[in-house]
Amino acid sequence: MKKAAIIMGSDSDLNALRPAMDTLKALEIPFAVRVISAHRTPEAAAHFAKSAQDEGFGVIIAAAGKAAHLAGALAANTILPVVGIPMKSSTLDGLDALLSTVQMPSGMPVATVAIDGAANAALLAAQIIALSDEALSKRLADYRAAQTARVLEKDAAIFREYSSL
Repeated sequence: MKKAAIIMGSDSDLNALRPAMDTLKALEIPFAVRVISAHRTPEAAAHFAKSAQDEGFGVIIAAAGKAAHLAGALAANTILPVVGIPMKSSTLDGLDALLSTVQMPSGMPVATVAIDGAANAALLAAQIIALSDEALSKRLADYRAAQTARVLEKDAAIFREYSSL
């Protein structure tokens, strides 16, 4: 199975990325977590991206706030899919990161999830890896079915408690 990489521009993003790690663990996808800055360690970012495919990675999740160039810097140095997570910051509540991550130039795609959307980034990464892994595809289908069942259970409980029919 291909691995997923979770790269953050700063360790201040670590707690917000825990849902991605938890999701990847739940789906039994091996992953690595790194702190690599597009601005403070550009050579390390380029090296990681250039070697990621040879290291067995199938997708890179990149989380960054403010200028949020990390996803683009990684995408510029690999043909692997890159999923960007714009991180909420105190400056503009993550809008700056969202715009930086989503506005990539033609020919340099970065899939972008919601601000602080770590769980969805992991699910998108899992879907990408599952294209060539039937067992993971089954786990994703089971995950989705369990999600549906939880919502239906909550609906039934709320209906029973609050409806007057």
